Amino acid sequence: MSISLIVAQLSAPAFAETGFLDNWTQDKVVHWQFSPLTYHYSEDPNHKRVVMIGLEREHANRSLDGVAFFTNSFGQPTIYLYPWGRTYPSIAGVDKLSIKWTAGLLYGYRDPYENKVPLNFRGLSLALIPAVTYEFKPGWQAQVNILGTAGLMFQLNTLFE
Repeated sequence: MSISLIVAQLSAPAFAETGFLDNWTQDKVVHWQFSPLTYHYSEDPNHKRVVMIGLEREHANRSLDGVAFFTNSFGQPTIYLYPWGRTYPSIAGVDKLSIKWTAGLLYGYRDPYENKVPLNFRGLSLALIPAVTYEFKPGWQAQVNILGTAGLMFQLNTLFE
């Protein structure tokens, strides 16, 4: 049985709960995420285009959590589930500039690419991703994710309404 099927089965009762979406978003800022472009520091003929979509919540205390779905650099379907993170606004006195980090579980780097991410066990590994964001228009952010020694992911965020 796949991890995604297990997660769907376990979470189904929560989604069916009356007011689930209201409770999920109450007192939080929720963003849609989209990344059409990832730049790799090194060229590899096996690299494929990476496209990511996700949802992220920012709580009143600036903590973050979220989920992202993407095809990894080798064309494998991948999920990043992060229950931990934090954002730090107004960097260097610039109100619209912030830094943040997220940490969680990454699933999808499987044979023969399991060694492309650290601490990988059967496709499951830990991840820590720092990022820089800039709000260029109310409700819209540009973000750059720093993917360790692999590369940079360029991302757009917009409010989930």
